Parts: sequence; structure tokens; C-alpha cells
Amino acid sequence: MAKELIRCGWCLSDPIFIDYHDHEWGRPVHDDQRLFEMLLLEGAQAGLSWITILKKREAYRAAFDQFDPRKIARYTDKKRNQLLANAGIVRNRLKVAAFITNAACFLDVVQEFGSFDKYIWQFTKGEVIDKRPKTMAQIPATTPESDAMSKDLKKRGFKFVGSTICYAFMQACGIVNDHILDCHTRRARS
Repeated sequence: MAKELIRCGWCLSDPIFIDYHDHEWGRPVHDDQRLFEMLLLEGAQAGLSWITILKKREAYRAAFDQFDPRKIARYTDKKRNQLLANAGIVRNRLKVAAFITNAACFLDVVQEFGSFDKYIWQFTKGEVIDKRPKTMAQIPATTPESDAMSKDLKKRGFKFVGSTICYAFMQACGIVNDHILDCHTRRARS
């Protein structure tokens, strides 16, 4: 009989969660478009459950031009109204507006730093922070690094980038490794 894999406790409720945990969460991302997608999706999740956003991710990709920041930054009021009528995404006026604002801010950061990757990884000096938690209770909601990221993103005009959202983004993009010590995903990469 095969031994059951040990996973982080947050992902056990749904096959979509398990797949996301096993193949994406906590793996370092250096692709600008993927970083942009995850920053927007983490912001969309504010006040909701992450599973809600994961289940709508393909609809978000279709609605927001595969998260192409150049296209999103040019969205018109007509496009914004179409998005607000799209039942496949969370139809929150402030969040839709934030996606458009954040696209323009993202492009400004890329212009200044050469890539969003270079900018966003500076908050950890280009290194993965490996917390090595034994239990889920040892994983914080924010850190000094997520506080600094949030503060700087807000200063640059980004929306829905509070410290808790930034920390979740850091976890999702592997800037932080918060897989519990017994998690099979951590063990596979050790």
C-alpha cells in the first residue's frame, strides 16, 4: 500500500488546491508576466478565499488578455464595463480598477528597473527566505519584508497590495518557502 503524501494543511480541501500546492506554490518565479498575474490574483483574493480565485483563474486569464500588462493598462471604460459584467471573475469595481492601475504601475517599474523580477526580488536581496515551519501555526501573515514591499508598491501607486497580500504573493511566487518541514514538496526539492 502506497504511503499517503504529507502536504501543508491549507491545501487539503480540494483537488485544485492540491495541484496548485504541489506544482506552483512556493516555487521561485522569475517570469515578469507570471509575477504580474500572481500579484493581481492575490489582490483579487482580498476578503475572499484563495480557492475562489484559483477556480476562476482561467476566466481571469481570458478576461484580462492572459495578464498582458500592456493591454490591461490601455483598457477603456467600455472594457471595464465588460469586465464588471463577466460572471467568470469577481465583479468588484475597485478590484477591476486596481488591475488596470496596477498594470500601468507595473510597466513603470519595468521601465525603471529593467524587469519586475529584478524589482520584486530586491526585498529579499534576491534570495528565497526559507522559514522551515514545522506547523502551519508557525507561518506568519506578514513579515518585515512584506511590510517593505507593500509600502513601496503603494508609494508607486499599486492598489490591493497590503502587507498580508504581499506576503501571500511572496509565498505563491517562491520568494518565501513556507512549506512545512514534513511536506512532500519540500522534501522533493531538498
